[in-house]
Amino acid sequence: MERIERIHALHRILTAARYPVTVQRLQEDLECSRATVYRDLAYLRDYLMAPVVGNGEAGFRYDSSEGDRFELPGLWLSSEELHSLLAAQQLLLRSGGGVLSNALAPLQHRIEKLLDEHAGGRRVPVERVRVIPHRTRRLDETAFRNVATAVLDRKVLSFEYRARSTDERTRRNVSPQRLTHYRENWYLDAWDHERDALRSFSVDRISGARIGENEARDVPDEELDRHLASSYGIFSGTPKGWATIVFSAKAARWVADEHWHSQQQGRFLPDGRYELKLPYSAGRELLMDVMHYGSEAEIVEPTVLREQAKSMLSLALANYDR
Repeated sequence: MERIERIHALHRILTAARYPVTVQRLQEDLECSRATVYRDLAYLRDYLMAPVVGNGEAGFRYDSSEGDRFELPGLWLSSEELHSLLAAQQLLLRSGGGVLSNALAPLQHRIEKLLDEHAGGRRVPVERVRVIPHRTRRLDETAFRNVATAVLDRKVLSFEYRARSTDERTRRNVSPQRLTHYRENWYLDAWDHERDALRSFSVDRISGARIGENEARDVPDEELDRHLASSYGIFSGTPKGWATIVFSAKAARWVADEHWHSQQQGRFLPDGRYELKLPYSAGRELLMDVMHYGSEAEIVEPTVLREQAKSMLSLALANYDR
């Protein structure tokens, strides 16, 4: 009997038992040695947090006050843990045979050991679960390394930035604050010294990055969160107001389960449609996400955002009138 099967069998025995179960009986039922019984009991109690009580002389059972409520967790990973695991493995694969690959080799062994323990010694075919990158952007690896180094070493950073919205090139001198991975792409949150304000930069638009000698200015976490996480999207800033979007009954089945913002407010309307309210600052990213739903979504408020949506749709329609 494999370990995973023994753990389930042990759980069933202790759940059904009205009195302590002797180690001898557990040996017979589980078809294993005395030492294996003690190891499995310890695993059940210490790792799975089962309410195991008793000793080798009197026998073992579940605590009567907790046994009825305890359920054996699935011997698997949560969706977040599985995603993190696969992301780590992809990082190892993408790093090729360089310094990073060698440095992370012990992590690969730890991952494999963790999976073996989690599955009772059986090989877990992780390759059958895929994480597919979507709309990733090409990065200048030298620029990325300098940006990341400046963030971690707390040094000022200078670079040339080509704004995606205007295609304008500017030279920036900043104090890096955070490096953020958002929607498959990297962004730098920094204090812009010329503009004397917090700004977010898409790392794929950074070139010629140079790390300075001076120490970076540290902005308190509270201020960073207030400025960068208070509104919708990566380029948030202080909220200008709240947007109200109504989705069709069909789209509601998706939107009602989606997380758009930590302060979002959602409710089903009597006719089955779904109303979503959330704070926003720069509307362009919100507009793009709403447009993703096409005719299944309507911006109700504010009027300025609604008019911007109408203009975008009119311009898009004009492309098909030629």
